[in-house]
Amino acid sequence: MHAVLTASLVVVAIALIVVVLLQSGKSAGLSGAISGGAEQLFGKQKARGLDLVLQRTTIVLSVLFFVLTIAIMKL
Repeated sequence: MHAVLTASLVVVAIALIVVVLLQSGKSAGLSGAISGGAEQLFGKQKARGLDLVLQRTTIVLSVLFFVLTIAIMKL
């Protein structure tokens, strides 16, 4: 049981890394650093298309990562 949980944790961790790296950046370099706060408040906030899928996948994988980590610690 412990080996199955550990193997699935490794798979989820690698998938989480890949999904996070596939997401587009929220700031556009130096201009994002200068206008960052105002752009977050008044700019586009809703993710659409592939960004939405990647965002939801990140949430699911991160929750699964923490659940598997806690399950491994309990065993």
